Amino acid sequence: MIVEAAGRLFFAPGSARVSMDDLARELGMSKKTIYRHFPDRRSLLAAVLDRQFAAVERTLVAVAQDAQGQPFGVRVQRFLLAAGSELGRIGAARLAAGRGDAVLRQYVEQRVDAVVYRRLEELFRDGHRQGLLSAPPELLSEITRGALERLLTSRLPRELDRTAADLLRAGVDTVLYGAIRPAHSGIGDEQLEAVIPTARDEEQEVGP
Repeated sequence: MIVEAAGRLFFAPGSARVSMDDLARELGMSKKTIYRHFPDRRSLLAAVLDRQFAAVERTLVAVAQDAQGQPFGVRVQRFLLAAGSELGRIGAARLAAGRGDAVLRQYVEQRVDAVVYRRLEELFRDGHRQGLLSAPPELLSEITRGALERLLTSRLPRELDRTAADLLRAGVDTVLYGAIRPAHSGIGDEQLEAVIPTARDEEQEVGP
């Protein structure tokens, strides 16, 4: 209960530095009771982060399992879209800034690396072992990591009225599919040339 309430407060949109007093008021309990479970704010925040990243990991594992047997390009795309959406959902870019706390920043970086980027690199290595990639997997990992981190902190998604995950999909189409040999990618030319649908386009597609 304490960790769940702390997560709501610590990561609420537009939230400033939340104190233990704020959390005690939210829970209707004394700070002494909270400190009985967590000796300080940092230890509580670490527990909240563990909970957040565990949820991200469950999502990515489920996506990878669902994509088993799909063409390699589809597996890459689904993983990246899920990763972009999940990191955006938990505010990973804001967390990585550390809010002035170097220990917190390092902890978040380690968790993102373990949960997302190591899985991504292994996915590219798997494609390389199968002979599906014409570029080194380390290079593709670095390009994709940079694109994802940049989009999570960029104003571009807001300016284009699209999510970071949407724009990451465009980056996949533009950059990564050029490194996947066409005979094995499972992605046709018409998909490579497809543009991201706007909100209006999507509404039109759903209409009668």
